[in-house]
Amino acid sequence: MKDSPTPSLRIEVLSVEAASDVATVRDVVELVNKVYAVAEDGLWQQGATRTTRDEIIGFIRAGQIVVARLDDRIVGSIHVQRLDSDTAETGMLASDPDYRGMGIGRELRRFVVDQLRRDGVTVLQIELLVPRNWTQESKVFMADWNARSGYQVVRKGRFEDHYPHLAPRLATPCDFIVYNKPLDPTTDVGPDA
Repeated sequence: MKDSPTPSLRIEVLSVEAASDVATVRDVVELVNKVYAVAEDGLWQQGATRTTRDEIIGFIRAGQIVVARLDDRIVGSIHVQRLDSDTAETGMLASDPDYRGMGIGRELRRFVVDQLRRDGVTVLQIELLVPRNWTQESKVFMADWNARSGYQVVRKGRFEDHYPHLAPRLATPCDFIVYNKPLDPTTDVGPDA
């Protein structure tokens, strides 16, 4: 009996053409929404999703979606965008729960950070959405990870003040915390979160 080959993880920026690939768009949307339904449980109204087909298509067309594939299956994704000449932001990191422990999130971040460094980015920004009046375990974990990983809080705010178009979808009042971290050649991207 032949051993089945071990699938290899491949990281790539989705091409503009991928925005027309119904299966690819569907897979990214479903993965992000599946992961965030757990990670942000209780923050959004019933039936609200983290992202939409149209939003992902726009991000793909802008060259802002990076995916991880095992063979041909999308098992991770991250959104990355340039904010200015020195700063980029990542968000919507999603790793398929069926493949946890494989370092998918870590490899996505490593790929993105290496690419940003090559492009001259010196600051990485991330945002964390947190409930205002109660504590959510996954958000506490991420805030602790951010601090341990060298991210500094640069701004806090009320979600509705900065994202008024999304605020009506919230099930509870939320704030957001913006973190920055310098990207230098020795920056560690951190553990798989």
